[in-house]
Amino acid sequence: MPYDAMTEAPDDALLALYANGDGAAARVLTERLAPRVLRFAARMLSDPAEAEDVTQEALLRLWRIAPDWRRDEAQVSTWLYRVARNLCTDRLRRKRPLGLDAAPEVEDDRPGAVARLQAAERAQALDRALARLPDRQREAVVLRHIEGLSNPEIAAVMEISVEAVESLTARGKRALAADLAGRREELGYDDDGPI
Repeated sequence: MPYDAMTEAPDDALLALYANGDGAAARVLTERLAPRVLRFAARMLSDPAEAEDVTQEALLRLWRIAPDWRRDEAQVSTWLYRVARNLCTDRLRRKRPLGLDAAPEVEDDRPGAVARLQAAERAQALDRALARLPDRQREAVVLRHIEGLSNPEIAAVMEISVEAVESLTARGKRALAADLAGRREELGYDDDGPI
């Protein structure tokens, strides 16, 4: 196959050509894939020399498996990235001590017990305040602010106009704010923002 035609050939076709002894196919595939793998490895390792070593090793492994390549199992680039990732991981592991003292602390982003209790109390207070609203205001407020429906969607559900939805949600929000206003400190709201 002429060199110019090879530049348009898919990766797996080039690998098959290389497996059959075509060195030009290997050059085209290297020119196509090596820069991408090198950039990936450099970002993973933060060391250009190590990244070059990983790229070379990954390509060597590709050339070794070329005769046994199964076209329909993976893309050549995907396989090569996976090999490069594993090589980078191995190098990073060797650089880091494996003792427990060297292991980073795992951050737990879940709220603490106090925050969970406070959130539960807030939810109960909101549920009680919602229960005190007139039915149609409660329905409009829940659909809008808890279920996330748009005003036109709520209008269709409730079989009323969009203007009526806006009025119901505005009156419902004002009633909720008035109902919960005296409980700001109890519910853990110490700022002047809305509940």
